[in-house]
Amino acid sequence: MIFDTHAHYDDEAFDKDRQELLGQMGSAGIGGIVNVGASVRGIRASQELAQQYPFIYAAVGVHPDEVGALDEKTLLWMYELCRRPKTVAVGEIGLDYYWDKEAHEFQKQWFIRQLQMAKDTGLPVNIHSREAAQDTFDIMKKYHAGTTGGIIHCFSSSAQMALEYVKLGYYIGIGGVVTFKNARVMKEVAAAVPIERIVVETDCPYLAPAPNRGKRNSSLYLPLVIEEIARIRGMMAQEVESAVWENAHQVYAKLRRA
Repeated sequence: MIFDTHAHYDDEAFDKDRQELLGQMGSAGIGGIVNVGASVRGIRASQELAQQYPFIYAAVGVHPDEVGALDEKTLLWMYELCRRPKTVAVGEIGLDYYWDKEAHEFQKQWFIRQLQMAKDTGLPVNIHSREAAQDTFDIMKKYHAGTTGGIIHCFSSSAQMALEYVKLGYYIGIGGVVTFKNARVMKEVAAAVPIERIVVETDCPYLAPAPNRGKRNSSLYLPLVIEEIARIRGMMAQEVESAVWENAHQVYAKLRRA
């Protein structure tokens, strides 16, 4: 069985066939999905999907591009959702200097507040970092390392940085990018990180693996990611599949208690 640790099935890209697509997951070997909140709307939608589908779980968090929507009242509401049985993480949270939709200091402020929410509610984190590798790492090390753990989602920095996160107790999220021919650094990450610290994800509808690059992504394509990780590491695909399934249940501790 395969566990997709980071998806966005609430996205409008799935509006026409969401129910049909999700209905295929069990027969395709997809045993679990975490639908990750990225906005206030996305948080609500993730909760709804988690209630509707037994194999879908929710993460509660606001993406750095959307933190302008946050205030104290909304944060209290998020705390309440974090305590629901099928909420398994705080995410996706972090820093994004690529789009620069919010001031860097403002992003940092709400990143730290949401890290605190994870600690207060005992949930792991799901971290977004784009063009902000060092600032993200510094904040994680200062404000969260050694507490509730989590995943560095859609990891895009160096293998050396990935190993530094592993030393702090985090898991590295690997998705479709690892299958791209020009993804040299991501392939180095997949080779360097201990298999015990790798999880797989889609970030769907984005980042579909080759040969589907540019198309709408879904959890059904995760075998392609697993096969590429196996090829890079000289392992059998089934070995990788079993390892990343176990790893997802380790990082999302609520799954083990379900």
